[in-house]
Amino acid sequence: MSQKEILLNAFNMNCVGHIHHGMWTHPQDRSVDFNSLDYWLDLARLLERGLFDGLFIADILGVYDVYQQGIGLTASEAIQLPVNDPLMLVSGMASVTQHLGFGVTANLSYEAPYPFARRLSTLDHLTNGRIGWNIVTGYLDSAARAMGQHQLLAHDRRYDQADEFLDVAYQLWEGSWQEDALVADKARRVYADAQKIHPIHHQGEFYQVQGYHLSSPSPQRTPLLFQAGSSARGVQFAGRHAECSFVNASSPAAMREQTQRLRLAAVQAGRRPDDLRIFMGVSVIVAPTEREAQEKHRSYLEYASPEAGLAHFSSSTGIDLAAFGLDEPIHSGDTRAIESVSKAYSGWTRRRLLEQHALGSRYPVITGNPSQVADALIRWIDEGDIDGFNLTRILNPQSYRDVIELVVPELQQRGRFKTAYQPGSLRHKLFQQDRLPDRHPAARWRPASGFR
Repeated sequence: MSQKEILLNAFNMNCVGHIHHGMWTHPQDRSVDFNSLDYWLDLARLLERGLFDGLFIADILGVYDVYQQGIGLTASEAIQLPVNDPLMLVSGMASVTQHLGFGVTANLSYEAPYPFARRLSTLDHLTNGRIGWNIVTGYLDSAARAMGQHQLLAHDRRYDQADEFLDVAYQLWEGSWQEDALVADKARRVYADAQKIHPIHHQGEFYQVQGYHLSSPSPQRTPLLFQAGSSARGVQFAGRHAECSFVNASSPAAMREQTQRLRLAAVQAGRRPDDLRIFMGVSVIVAPTEREAQEKHRSYLEYASPEAGLAHFSSSTGIDLAAFGLDEPIHSGDTRAIESVSKAYSGWTRRRLLEQHALGSRYPVITGNPSQVADALIRWIDEGDIDGFNLTRILNPQSYRDVIELVVPELQQRGRFKTAYQPGSLRHKLFQQDRLPDRHPAARWRPASGFR
């Protein structure tokens, strides 16, 4: 059986209520301090002390206004509202860490490739190669309306647009500057060699871009690429582009089916099965003894808001779940939200969903002593054929601190978690190279002379 080391990201968001809704009311939770830079600097230091691979920062544009057809509960329970820009956090956190990676979410549906490529290159420079991009296309009609559109593009059309966006970005990141274009020769008064800087000429369905990339080659050139999507079109997209995929499943067996689909999609795109690092979202409640962990779990239930979790879920499906009776089967109908979620939960009742959202979220929760938690994590890794976890917070930062102090040493003792960081960029830490491999579709845009 595989003895791979477990990869571990902290899963967070630049807001109060992220996944486990209602927990901001707990006296030990610091989430209401999210507007403070010190809050994020403290978190970054904590995660690096715990040898976390990265901080994965979610984001949305728009608001959750499907449940009860308004934002009443969204506002009162701070269900990802207010929410601030995740990219703004990175430079500060990078300045107090040396190894921690940063996966930032950005919705390409409302970005222009040309300035966006510069923003990511800038962060890659400032972090010395520790930036990743979580590629999303959005699922909220409220965002489309706020951006002057009538409604979201259809699900698969959003991925068509995403494919073209990535092709434009690859041309800028990989093809515009040759590796030796930057000279920085003061004596000759030559900073960059114009003959080795090339404009891109893209005329496509969604984008028309002619110009030079504004940033010189950064340590990774293309940031590490994250993606989450379990629909057929999402899996196809991941197989072509993603290096890290974020998925969820109800059991290790179901997870293995998903990972096999993803790895097969990568092979079909001319890549290798191990070109993907697959992460599962999970929550952990751990204490020195099982009894203490179960007591902690029960105490958390007093602060959680299942209804707020349901309001979040309503926007994920595009269905106003408040309109259904407690025991009335829910049917998705026509929705442009998250396709895989809508299909998976069709036929459920609101009562069943409220029970699932007891901790304000539908995420799987592992509760136990350090040995029990380690057993469960290892089982998901080995039986589910995944590589790591996006560990969400129940209490911030206490949930991370508990894992660092109790679970990480247990995993290290079993040889399943690193005892020190490897040097190099975020991609190098995960794949032992700074740049995308030649078999990735981005490589086709590199100058004929190539680079490594």
